[in-house]
Amino acid sequence: MSPLHHPHQNHLLAALPQSSFDSFAQELELVALPLGQMLYEPGTQLRHAFFPINSIVSLHYITETGASAETAGVGNEGVLGISLFMGGDTTSSSAVVQTAGHAYRLERSILKREFNLAGPLQQLLLRYAQALMTQMAQTAVCNRHHSVEQQLCRWLLLTMDRVPTRELVMTQELVASMLGVRRESVTEAAGNLQTAGFISYRRGHISVLNRNGLETHTCECYGVVRKELARLLTDVRSTLAA
Repeated sequence: MSPLHHPHQNHLLAALPQSSFDSFAQELELVALPLGQMLYEPGTQLRHAFFPINSIVSLHYITETGASAETAGVGNEGVLGISLFMGGDTTSSSAVVQTAGHAYRLERSILKREFNLAGPLQQLLLRYAQALMTQMAQTAVCNRHHSVEQQLCRWLLLTMDRVPTRELVMTQELVASMLGVRRESVTEAAGNLQTAGFISYRRGHISVLNRNGLETHTCECYGVVRKELARLLTDVRSTLAA
C-alpha cells in the first residue's frame, strides 16, 4: 500500500469487515488515472474493476453521430465494472476519467471469485449497483425536465462530494459533453451562477464559493441520489456489523 493512498479511501472497501477485505487486499493494484483516460469502451470485454479513491470516472453513452452524455459518475463512493458481477463482461457505455487521481484495480477473476462467495462483498456490491441505477434514472429525468442551471448545480455538487476540493479543473466543453447540452448553454448557466456568487469561473477552472447556494438552486435530483446511496450503504453496514 502507498503511504499516501489506501484502499479504505474508497467507501465500499472501507465498509467491508476486515476478514473479507483481507481475503483479496493483496490483489488490489494502485493505478494512476490521468484526465481523459478511457477505462472501458462500448462492447469490449472488461478485464478489471476499479475502486476510485480520489478520482472520478464518467460513464458516457455515445450516439452514432458522436454526441454524448453522462449517465452517471463514479468516485470514491463506488466501483467501476458492475457488469462483471451482474451477469455480463461487457458494457454499452464508455468510462472516461473526468477528474484525475488514483484507483485500486482488481482483476475480474478475483472479483468474481470473491463475489461468488455470497458474503459481505456480494451484499455491498449489489447495494451499490442499486444506488448506481438510481443515479442513472435520476440523471435521465433531470436531463429531460430540469434547466441547464439546475443540472450544472447537481453535477457540481456530486463532483464535490467525491473530491476534497472546491476548485475543479474543468472546461466548458467537457461540462457540456457531460450534460449533453450545447457549450453556449453551459456558458450562460455558469455565468448566472457566477453572478449569483455561487461559483467563480475562469478558463478551465471552476471554484465553488457558496455550496449552500448551489444546494438551494439545484433540483431534487441531487438529494435523491445522495440519500439513496447513504441509505443503501448504511443498511448494508448495519447488516455486516450484526
